[in-house]
Amino acid sequence: MTKKPLKRIAAITMARNDEFFLSRWIKYYGDAIGTENLYIYLDGTDQITPENAGAAHITKLPHTDMSRAAGDKYRIGLMSDLAKKLLAEYDIVIGCDCDEFLIVDPDLNVGLAEYLSNKKINTTLSGLGLDVGQHMTYEEPLDTTQPFLAQRKYAFISTRYTKPVVLNKPVSWGSGFHRVKNHNFHIDKNLYLLHFGAVDMDMLIAKAAKRGEDWVNHLKRRGNGTINDVTNRPARGERWVKISRAMQRFIRAPYAWNKPNMCGIKIVVKIPERFKKSGV
Repeated sequence: MTKKPLKRIAAITMARNDEFFLSRWIKYYGDAIGTENLYIYLDGTDQITPENAGAAHITKLPHTDMSRAAGDKYRIGLMSDLAKKLLAEYDIVIGCDCDEFLIVDPDLNVGLAEYLSNKKINTTLSGLGLDVGQHMTYEEPLDTTQPFLAQRKYAFISTRYTKPVVLNKPVSWGSGFHRVKNHNFHIDKNLYLLHFGAVDMDMLIAKAAKRGEDWVNHLKRRGNGTINDVTNRPARGERWVKISRAMQRFIRAPYAWNKPNMCGIKIVVKIPERFKKSGV
């Protein structure tokens, strides 16, 4: 049986002061679809280009201080416009933040490019959002030379990170890639979007220190929401991953019909051991 040729797939992101995560993003998506198919906007002409950027297309833009809301709107406008432009040349565009990794269930033994190339995509495709956090009781500070999932075993199932990161038509994302305007969600049963923004408390404290002592004190006093959840809530088994995916596929708030919903139910799961094979 002749194998279908792979579709042309690009991945895009925008980053500022995030060289650590960006270099991991380049490694993961570069291995999956080719570094030459990565398109990165760096927010600031002073930003450092990661050493492993290789053939990635990197554009440094002048940085302008904005409010969080205005900045989010500005960035997603750039990302949406870039995706629209690339879809004249590519079949599929993956757009996400540099601490987010779209993986195929390793049980399938199929790479991301092959899996997406053989999927019928109806404008968008989402993976189930898993917000990975450090369990402060059982897990040590992150060894930055090792894969994340070799060191982290718990995740909060998050509607916030069930994002429509895969597009095959020129449409517009909402801020943070959290929705596609005027289009519904299509959550794939074999895809997961892993977010690692809370993968290490020490990293969060170091980041907060750049914003001032008050931010550090707040973080030490209140903790981080994801880290608090994975540390203090009981970790459930994989059955709850399937239940959560079903809930997110069918439940919508009337005021946000194109965003997944779980009616406020909070679930922490133990990340399936096989996910380590993803290399993330």
